[in-house]
Amino acid sequence: MTHHYDALETRPPAEREVDLFSRLPGILRKAMEAPAYAGRLTGFDPAAVTSRAALARLPVLRKSELPALHKAAPPFGGFVAGSPGSFGRLFTSPGPIFEPESNRADPWRGARALFAAGFRPGDVLLNTFGYHLTPGGFIFDTSARALGCAVIPAGPGNTEAQFELVEAYRPVGYSGTPDFLKILLDAADGAGRDVSSIKRALVSGAAFPKSLQDEIKSRGVDAYQAFATADLGMIAFETSAREGMVVNEDLILEIVQPGTGDPVSDGDVGEIVVTSLDPHHPWIRLALGDLTAALPGPSRCGRSNMRIKGWMGRADQTTKVKGMFVRPEQIAEIGKRHPELGRLRLVVTRQGETDLMTLKAETAASDADLQEAVAATLRGVAKLGGAVDLVPVGSLPNDGKVIADER
Repeated sequence: MTHHYDALETRPPAEREVDLFSRLPGILRKAMEAPAYAGRLTGFDPAAVTSRAALARLPVLRKSELPALHKAAPPFGGFVAGSPGSFGRLFTSPGPIFEPESNRADPWRGARALFAAGFRPGDVLLNTFGYHLTPGGFIFDTSARALGCAVIPAGPGNTEAQFELVEAYRPVGYSGTPDFLKILLDAADGAGRDVSSIKRALVSGAAFPKSLQDEIKSRGVDAYQAFATADLGMIAFETSAREGMVVNEDLILEIVQPGTGDPVSDGDVGEIVVTSLDPHHPWIRLALGDLTAALPGPSRCGRSNMRIKGWMGRADQTTKVKGMFVRPEQIAEIGKRHPELGRLRLVVTRQGETDLMTLKAETAASDADLQEAVAATLRGVAKLGGAVDLVPVGSLPNDGKVIADER
């Protein structure tokens, strides 16, 4: 039995990069047929964007911006060239953000993730993600059907009805949140119902801590994690190696400093930015607001694409100090003005009834003049005064956090 979905998963990384970036100029031209992308990318020549360095010069589009943009120019904010009628299904997510589903096989790119989790053609899958208005249910449904699986469109809740379906169809697999999988197993035990046919699972949409992983495993279910969003579908997924998540094919994933579009150094925690190569609905440098870090080298499972640690928190650390917003991009600006500084972290505390800011900055060139200059820059950029604490290189945690609100 093959261990990989297709040969693309094991090709040399350099070959993948050449393929992705040879296709990217055409995707950019397609994106610029939409008015919003045409405006954002004015002055950029698609033919010149053939490397990660060139891509990093394009502006990021923040997911947090989409609700306002979609409201101003419904339904897709001007980022889609086709009309709503050119798509297969039309969804909404909280915000609201409006998402179309492309008319192609496996539109959410999820068959690979299911395959990596052990699903094979002919399997029956109990899908408990919601099908009402939002794309979650259909992401996993269409992915499973693209793989050749039969799907029970159960949705969340109503465990009694789900027990009847499980006992009748004997699904070998589950998709849904890890929390609902535990609820289902617990309720089956309490009601004396037989759900023992479920041997594997692909879970997403909620935290899956080690304690819950161990419990699910002890109950006979081999569960794998996937990182997916309603905009992009399946971005990365766990494999048998159990070493982080492998980035999906046909996506270019960058990890950037929070609040900027600047790539981080190898191994540093930063914000996930994704460019998709779907000509029907391309995304160009969509900043998701989620933190992760890249893992070095290929996976032991043989898949050669970039690996990430998985979800490591939120990148939007904007906070309010003395009534003024302080944003991650302002902290990044301080770093740009003082290249002798390394990792930065603004710590916000409270003393009595007063907000206090302390900028901790890694540097090998600690002196009073530098401390005074950085303090002046902090005041100029944030419009607020604060202390500066110059600390040794490597002393701040590598967790992607640039603003720590400790009030």
